[in-house]
Amino acid sequence: MPQKEAIRGRVTGLASRACALLAAAWLCLAMASAAMAQTPVQTASVASARVMPEPARIGAARLGDHGDKTRFVLELSRDAPFSILPDANGVVVEMEAALDAALPAAKGLVRAVAVRPGMKAGHLRLVLSTTGPVRVLLAEVIPPRDGMPPRFVMDLAAGRAGRGAVLTPASVSTMNPPVPAEKPKPTLPMIVIDPGHGGQDPGAIAVGGGYEKDITLAMAKELRRQLLATGRYRVALTRDSDTYIPLRDRPGIARAKGADLFISLHADSITSKQVRGLSVYTLSDKASDREAEMLAQRENQSDAIVGLDLSVQSADIASILIGMSQRDALNRSRRFASLLLKNLDPKIAVLPGPMRSAGFAVLTAPDVPAVLVEMGYLSHSQDAKLLGSDAHRKRMAGSLLRAVDGYFTGNAVPPRS
Repeated sequence: MPQKEAIRGRVTGLASRACALLAAAWLCLAMASAAMAQTPVQTASVASARVMPEPARIGAARLGDHGDKTRFVLELSRDAPFSILPDANGVVVEMEAALDAALPAAKGLVRAVAVRPGMKAGHLRLVLSTTGPVRVLLAEVIPPRDGMPPRFVMDLAAGRAGRGAVLTPASVSTMNPPVPAEKPKPTLPMIVIDPGHGGQDPGAIAVGGGYEKDITLAMAKELRRQLLATGRYRVALTRDSDTYIPLRDRPGIARAKGADLFISLHADSITSKQVRGLSVYTLSDKASDREAEMLAQRENQSDAIVGLDLSVQSADIASILIGMSQRDALNRSRRFASLLLKNLDPKIAVLPGPMRSAGFAVLTAPDVPAVLVEMGYLSHSQDAKLLGSDAHRKRMAGSLLRAVDGYFTGNAVPPRS
């Protein structure tokens, strides 16, 4: 029996070692199979990494005329490298992209846009022929935002930016024009004065028979004379004669002239002949909100705010941007109105609560500070007499001049005594 037990133990040990060797063999085979299986996968991964990505696609192209500059916009499927090359007849945009959109018609400084093959495979050239020498103010790709795709934006302005320069995204905004022989003088603020009414629209009629349109024009010319005499301002009038100008065209004239301040002059009339005195109006908040909404809904918003192309924004975003611009202009308008009342000559009567707001159409420019000055009441005999006199005109114009000085210089002004 002991011998049998010993034999059985040896057999059991041999069987265990055999099983261990067999398991090790199977493990080696499994590892080899796994290694062989992984080899094709790695090869495929390396091969796929060598595939070149699809070029960016240009889905839309447009031009916007902003008066002092022309904006060129391309909607892209993704970010795309580009460079800007000045050309004898305009500007060339070299971009790693493919064109899927129609090219825009002439607008602003650009009289034609053409497409040409690029210097490298997968590149194209967009050649912008211009009406004269231009310089690049800005060229960049804006990342996607507000539901809009990436956009290439380039702003052009009249003038030369130097010859033989090749611009890249990094150098476009830093490229300096040739140094002029003389340092240019800073641009003087532009004041646009709006004499109310005119032509077939006489406005209010004074108790002595005079017309508001003649009184406002005479006051505007006196204010222009005093402003220009300082040498500190540029001045323009919406009308310089007895002509009719629609209300909505008046703020448009101010914007076209690059107004820094818009002053509309009027003289009111009322059934009560005891009411007299000056008041100054800014745009009301409700009228401002309504105007912002109307501007945001217009089809062509490229010039709704100077320097900002809203045609590439949704109606909601455009409304917000216009509203922000209007709030800034409205705050500046209220500041000027306050300065006018503080600087008003003590001999000029004012209404109780003379700083007011209303929805006057001439105050609706979204980016120009504007006030409407009701200089007095032509239905009141004393106001009518004063508004028709040279001495009062000079007094009123002097008050406005002091307010303009305070507005643009930031100097403290004495309170009205």
